[in-house]
Amino acid sequence: MNRLVRVSFPAPLDDDLGDLYDHAPCGFVSTLPDGTIVKVNATLLTWLGYDGIDLVGRRRFADLLTPGSRLYHETHCVPLLLLRNEVKGIAAEMRAGDGTVFPVLVTSVVKTGRDGVPLLIRTTVFDARERRAYENELLEARRTADRERDRLRLLVAGLQRSLLPASLAVPPGMTTASLYHMASPDEVGGDFYDLFPLSGGRWGFFLGDVRGKGIAAAAVTATARYTLRAAAVYDSDPVAVLRNLNTVVYQDYAAPEHRHCTVIFGVLERRGNGYTATVASGGHPPALVVRADGSAAYHTTDGGTLIGILAAPRLVARTISLEVGDTMILYSDGLTEARTRDGGRYGDQALLEFVRDLRPAGAAAAVDALAGLLTTFAEVDDDVAVIALTAAEGTPRVVCMR
Repeated sequence: MNRLVRVSFPAPLDDDLGDLYDHAPCGFVSTLPDGTIVKVNATLLTWLGYDGIDLVGRRRFADLLTPGSRLYHETHCVPLLLLRNEVKGIAAEMRAGDGTVFPVLVTSVVKTGRDGVPLLIRTTVFDARERRAYENELLEARRTADRERDRLRLLVAGLQRSLLPASLAVPPGMTTASLYHMASPDEVGGDFYDLFPLSGGRWGFFLGDVRGKGIAAAAVTATARYTLRAAAVYDSDPVAVLRNLNTVVYQDYAAPEHRHCTVIFGVLERRGNGYTATVASGGHPPALVVRADGSAAYHTTDGGTLIGILAAPRLVARTISLEVGDTMILYSDGLTEARTRDGGRYGDQALLEFVRDLRPAGAAAAVDALAGLLTTFAEVDDDVAVIALTAAEGTPRVVCMR
């Protein structure tokens, strides 16, 4: 059974409507359709520093706005009011009697008669000074964050460059090319490579990938790069070089910041017009060789334990013959693990088919094609390093792409 409940309020509350209008926490102003002010509350008068007699019947609402806001009001808000009978949350600026400008948010609705003819425009004005101050603080914070991010990216780019050779060396009778693609400008990656001369006309080369990103990975990257070069000077056997690197990296195995890595290391020796490359791999993707006749194949090595996770990893070397026109490509797994537009990973087989279609390609053309391939992926979420070495008669040349 429903019962009618009557609620009675004290007389002061029943009579408070006028005071609520006059001293509301926002400004109220009513105007004729042409904008002439016919009523304004005390709150807005206080903000503007006017008496009611200064405005009612004498000024238009647009007269209280700054020139820019007045132009927007007359060209945008007034037509919308005629079309929709309301405008909401319009940002504007008002000018007080003493010339002070302050930001406001304006909402207006049209009151119409029974015949639909506009009678009044009722406008609510909210003081937006605190909001504007907050927005300015946010904007300045954003600018500061942008400056810090730009500075960080410069530092990251500089650190990344310091971990790579300024340009890839060129053994006699070869052309070489390299590529380094950073997955993120905000974090230094762990990929590294180099090509450098050894005694007896031989050349050492390597390409590796340290697990993770950031300063800890960069420290291991620097250690690996310089250890490989130093170790190759004393004993250039690829297995011996990787064992030396493993000893250095494994020393920090128990530390929280420990990073293991994958590396492929090799030695080039001249054989007639071509080269032989003796390579050993520590858990790294195999060398990919594109022959002068257009055929291509991976050249895997047995064993190939990750560097830095075992005290005595199993490492085995193999020899690859490079005749004139043959190109050997080394790469990091950021290339084959890139995400394609159908959502899958690119994969080793797709890469093999891609280089076969190059039919054949020298070092520069191969690296340029792989750089173009990277642009087709939906996401490359890990850094990509590539070096290509082509046995070629004539003047050697080098291409470095970053």
